[in-house]
Amino acid sequence: MSAEPTALPGVWLLANFVSDDRRGTFVKTFHAEAFAQQGLAVDFRESYYSVSHRDVVRGMHFQRPPHDHDKLVYVTQGEIVDVVVDLRPDSPTFRQHVALPLAAHRHAVYVPRGCAHGFLTLSETATVVYAVTSVYAPAADAGIRWDSIGYEWPVSAPILSDRDAAFPSLADFTTNS
Repeated sequence: MSAEPTALPGVWLLANFVSDDRRGTFVKTFHAEAFAQQGLAVDFRESYYSVSHRDVVRGMHFQRPPHDHDKLVYVTQGEIVDVVVDLRPDSPTFRQHVALPLAAHRHAVYVPRGCAHGFLTLSETATVVYAVTSVYAPAADAGIRWDSIGYEWPVSAPILSDRDAAFPSLADFTTNS
């Protein structure tokens, strides 16, 4: 498992260990020692997944402190473009974003606390797995409007939840506390 830094401090593109043979594919998505060597969290508290159709945008989501979390995201089926926005006021990349293509099995994205996360489904469907370092707290749940972050999403008519469509814009974002 190797880790490549992105343009946002603390956001990493991780190459999963993948073994293909005549039986199929075996993928290792997490290795505590490898994560610890990179300074990444290893204490995940919840794991869940979503199945989305083509042109679905989910995001840009985050949890406010003290329930904020680090997040490990990977795709088990399909393709997405994964997008992260830095909401850490003290960060040199505050309000900047990075977009990373993810296809099934090959890579994962590590998203540190203080960043908003979302994605666009590029394939007919995609299954996206999330592991997080805190337990979901509805009162701490928050988001930034997907189309306000300066990223040119490659979709003309996205499918959104009512909740995601109603998030405030990045311009109106003041603090993650």
